[in-house]
Amino acid sequence: MQPNTTTAKRILCIEDEHFISELYARALTKAGYQVDVQLDGQKGMAAAQTDAYDIILLDLMIPNITGIEVLRTLRNPAKTPKMHAKIIITTNLEQRDDVRADIEQQADGYLVKAEITPKELVDFLNHLKI
Repeated sequence: MQPNTTTAKRILCIEDEHFISELYARALTKAGYQVDVQLDGQKGMAAAQTDAYDIILLDLMIPNITGIEVLRTLRNPAKTPKMHAKIIITTNLEQRDDVRADIEQQADGYLVKAEITPKELVDFLNHLKI
C-alpha cells in the first residue's frame, strides 16, 4: 500500500549516472516516495538547501562539485541553516578507511551502490527514522 502524496516522504537523488538514478527513482516511486533527481552537484546542492526533502541520496562523484563538498556545505549551519533531511551517501568509489569514517560521521548512512539492489535501498530507507 502506498502512502498518499500528503504524507509521502520526499527524496532528492543527486546522481549523474542516468541508469542508476532511473533505477532508484522507479523503485522509490513504486514504494510511495516522491523523488526528484538532479544530475549535477551544484544544482543538487541548491535543491537540497531548500530543505524541501526528507532524504537526500548523494553520490560522491558528480559533475561541477563533489559529493563531499555538497555534504560539508549541507552540514555547515552557516551555509545551510535549515537542514532536517537525512543524507545518505551512495557511491562505488573506494575510500581510505579514514576518509570513509569522516564521511560517515557527517552522513546518516553510507551505501556502496554495487552492493545494494533498488529493493534493498527501499528497505533501508523505510527503516530510517525521519
